[in-house]
Amino acid sequence: MESILVNDGEVLLINKPLTWTSFDVVRKLKPILDVKKIGHAGTLDPLATGLLVVCTGKKTKTISIIQDAEKEYTGTFYLGATTASFDLETERENQCDISHLTPEIINEAVSKFIGEIQQVPPMHSAIKLNGERAYTLARRGETAELKSRTLTIKEYEITRFALPEIDFRIVCSKGTYIRSLARDLGETLHVGAHLTALCRTRIGNYLLQNAKTIAEIQSEKRVNDKQEH
Repeated sequence: MESILVNDGEVLLINKPLTWTSFDVVRKLKPILDVKKIGHAGTLDPLATGLLVVCTGKKTKTISIIQDAEKEYTGTFYLGATTASFDLETERENQCDISHLTPEIINEAVSKFIGEIQQVPPMHSAIKLNGERAYTLARRGETAELKSRTLTIKEYEITRFALPEIDFRIVCSKGTYIRSLARDLGETLHVGAHLTALCRTRIGNYLLQNAKTIAEIQSEKRVNDKQEH
């Protein structure tokens, strides 16, 4: 991003902070940029960090195209315990022994998820069921049957073994829930697993390394405003 001038709209690459929702980012940026139309392409959970693409003005028409692009993530799975949300939003349970696990066993299990797969989204997700978000039902202690989806895992590698933690890098199609990949890997290994850290590093050709913090965007806007006056 060379400029944050938004007369005709702009595609902004934002490094989303931990605990912020994607909507929090949009809500914060709207008055800073002084724009009427603004939206984000591809939601990140509050416990995820990394690249959030925000579009303003006429560029909001490209949101659906950006959302459809391939994604890349890095992060950490915890093996040997599950959580109801498949991440750290809920408490750990079902602790079990993982002393038998080796890098070879884990890599063999991971290889089964490369290519076209079926995935069931987590109940703690924004999917709508009869007009209500699934996570709303989940937080009330209710359950519902979510339909599996066909998606593609292009790359899936374990980059660090420090049991019970393993780090990963995943390249996948839109609609992939990394939390569900944690659950599915845990089930394949018969030990349970959940997500403890997640960072989106790429959406299509947009890279996290080119993203800016909201504070940096605010600082740039102040400089531009002074130059215009």
